[in-house]
Amino acid sequence: MKMTTALIVAASALALAGPLHAKTIDVPAGNNAQSRLQEALITAQPGDVVQLGAGRFALSDGLSLDAGGVTVRGAGMDATVLDFSAQKGAGEGLLVTASDVTLRDFAVENTHGDGIKSKGANNVIYYRIRVTWTGGPKETNGAYGIYPVSSSNVLIDGCKVSGASDAGIYVGQSVAITVRYNYVEQSVAGIEIENSRDALVTGNLVTRNTGGILVFDLPNLPVMGGGNTLIEGNMVIDNDTPNFAPKGNIVASVPRGTGIMVMANDGVTVLGNTLANHGTAQVMVVAYPKAFTDARYNPYPRNIALGYNTYVGGGDAPGFPGGAQLAKAFGGTLPPVIWDGLGGPKALLPSADVKVLNLNLPAQGAGVDQAKPALLSFTAPPMIAVPGNVGAPARLEERIVR
Repeated sequence: MKMTTALIVAASALALAGPLHAKTIDVPAGNNAQSRLQEALITAQPGDVVQLGAGRFALSDGLSLDAGGVTVRGAGMDATVLDFSAQKGAGEGLLVTASDVTLRDFAVENTHGDGIKSKGANNVIYYRIRVTWTGGPKETNGAYGIYPVSSSNVLIDGCKVSGASDAGIYVGQSVAITVRYNYVEQSVAGIEIENSRDALVTGNLVTRNTGGILVFDLPNLPVMGGGNTLIEGNMVIDNDTPNFAPKGNIVASVPRGTGIMVMANDGVTVLGNTLANHGTAQVMVVAYPKAFTDARYNPYPRNIALGYNTYVGGGDAPGFPGGAQLAKAFGGTLPPVIWDGLGGPKALLPSADVKVLNLNLPAQGAGVDQAKPALLSFTAPPMIAVPGNVGAPARLEERIVR
């Protein structure tokens, strides 16, 4: 049986229009918010919008969303607040385990665990979301504010996070990531890209954290080999909060006053950023410092390119053992870039005239007490290569302009 041209056009139009029975599920603030909101998330079908009203939702337990293609939308990050101050469990505020989900225009406050976590959720969007621990920096705060993991095609845009005891915005074991136009403060790490590839971190304001932007690759995880990442056009300013991460966390070793830190990655470009007033270093490039047994893991930085960035102040209060004595030996302040000297001749590719302190550590895992520091200056740099094919796909944009 042959379809006529008219039938083909009609069928195509229906497909583009999305699910035939998509609906808006209104959930106002008020009594029984926990049960009403969770019920809406359970009954939502692909194409539906769960519309959160203005006001404060007093919640006593975490929420979950398992249906793909759903939008959860509030009245604004300061108008719709999901308040987890009375949360009984230690889990995240909202857990998303489905793809093609859009989260936008609401706030999450005072979760006992992570703020919002999405796992295995491809094509996920966080848009104008606020996650906050209102008591300020505390070790007992949740680890991550916005936390997509094990995903492809991630867009985090226009969000605000404060108070995370690990990372305000954390993307782990994922690919094709855009983190842009966000404001992150008073967390241990402002933004962290870990064991991930093809990430674009651009246009963010990261301030008053322990460390501003971290790009890490760690052993013993299902996905490793992080890299092909572009860190460009960010304002990384005054990251001077004392480290309040729980002991044993990898970020607990990040020195107070670190601007951008790249560890054990391959192909990271840092370009066109403004970095100001970081007592330890504006940029640090280092190998993984701990012992490991994972034979798949490469602990060294490779092809870390530093383009032309603006550096203001800094280097006057190094937050690592022996840092004060080292700064004194260099006239009171350290250079803007610190490299541990590991990874070979192509570990660090800096732009012209940037001063680099090479610690010349003898081996991976060696402490700063074994350093033989030397000042480097590069006047004829190699060509700075900008990674290609970074960031989330452009088609995700369509879902935030509706």
